[in-house]
Amino acid sequence: MMAKNPSRLISAGALLARRLCTAASATEPEEVVVQAASRSMRQPRLYRRLSALGATGGSAADTLNEYVNEGKVVTKRELTTCIKELRKYHKFQHALEIMEWMENRKVFFTYADYAARLDLLSKTKGLAAAEDYFNNLSPSAKTRATYGSLLNCYCKENMEEKALALFQVMDDMNFASTYLAYNNIMSLFMRLGKPEKVPPLVDEMKKRSISPDTFTYNIWMQSYARLNDIDAAERVLEELKKENNDKLNWTTYSNLAVVYVKARLFEKAKLALKKLEEEMGSHDRRAYHFLISLYAGTNDLNEVNRVWNSLKSAFPKTINMSYLIMFKALVNLNDVDGFDICFEEWKSSCCSFDVRISNIAISAYLGWGMIKDAESTLHEAVKRSSGPFFPALDMFMVHYLKDRKIDMALRYMEEAASEVKNNEWQPAPKRVTAFLKYFEEEKDVEGAEKFCKILKNFGGLDSNAYQLLLQTYEAAGRTAPDAEEDEGR
Repeated sequence: MMAKNPSRLISAGALLARRLCTAASATEPEEVVVQAASRSMRQPRLYRRLSALGATGGSAADTLNEYVNEGKVVTKRELTTCIKELRKYHKFQHALEIMEWMENRKVFFTYADYAARLDLLSKTKGLAAAEDYFNNLSPSAKTRATYGSLLNCYCKENMEEKALALFQVMDDMNFASTYLAYNNIMSLFMRLGKPEKVPPLVDEMKKRSISPDTFTYNIWMQSYARLNDIDAAERVLEELKKENNDKLNWTTYSNLAVVYVKARLFEKAKLALKKLEEEMGSHDRRAYHFLISLYAGTNDLNEVNRVWNSLKSAFPKTINMSYLIMFKALVNLNDVDGFDICFEEWKSSCCSFDVRISNIAISAYLGWGMIKDAESTLHEAVKRSSGPFFPALDMFMVHYLKDRKIDMALRYMEEAASEVKNNEWQPAPKRVTAFLKYFEEEKDVEGAEKFCKILKNFGGLDSNAYQLLLQTYEAAGRTAPDAEEDEGR
């Protein structure tokens, strides 16, 4: 039975929440309220604090405890919304921490909550943790939602055998009788490079009277595009218009535009993008992002700038993700001046200095030969953010390696190596080979030894690197140390 009094207030000194229901129900319970003993004046919304954790550091649990101890109310609905938003922006660890905080306080979980928890575990702690969580759920919690979540995990990890086996189990339990399960399997086949398997699945859905959703039609179109059958992709759109017009939305036209852009049918792509704009709402940020990226794909800078200005007019605050999309578009269009203007605008207005954006700028400036701009961007990133900086340092290393300025390349490699923990980064094997080939050509034994010593410090000295080191000794006419002795150093 669902609890009749889920909104009991618990003081900050006591448990912040207690179990409101002992048996899971498919129905969302009434509002769950957690609050401290007293209230203070209204403060910024909870989500604002949680979303800032990526830049400020800290845990979601500490943030929630602090929020409650300030005398503010936290509702189950608000927590669920925060989790949804954090997942949307790929902040999976903090979303999981909220769910753990809720579980520790015995907050009621619906079947959808269990499914979300399972998905977050897979994304943050790995598939084995998600499987353990599923296996330890009570029989009543193993529902269509949790089975579907596990299926999604298998499909995302491209585990075809496990996914198909679970799909069969779900089918036997009548849990595969919706478009969601089929969409997961279709997505799996697309990722595995088997687009020819998608149309038969759509036919199977039709035979079983399972109505496809918008995503089904979109991936069906993509499968034909991957098979280089543009006419068939267009026929899918015509079928959608005729038989399920209510399922047609702006994502349908964005997918069609992607098909045309990849086929370099730019005029058709632009027509699809105009239809996209007709279908989208004026306040759908994702639609603007797709428009910017796809117009960039058609090499139309004017349209990119038009949509960018429309986006900024539609939203009072331009978020980092929007700038990220715009910067990628400007780089792809090789618009150096436009990039500079937009980058300066972002730096002067951003609330949090996102290193993903500074990394795009560094990569662009290095590619354009604007080394001083790249260096100043890195210096500003170090001052204004907490990193990580090894991706940017790797870019500088690669740049100087290509220019055969080995001393500079080594310097940036050492800086990157000094920053990483738990093997977060190693130079790519082809970079290691490039370094050692340079030392071999220059007969520079000392440089090769120094390089290999850096590699060894973070476990990157493999047999291939060691063999190339031996070739450097041979090229220099030097006798190499004993192999076993050298490997053990």
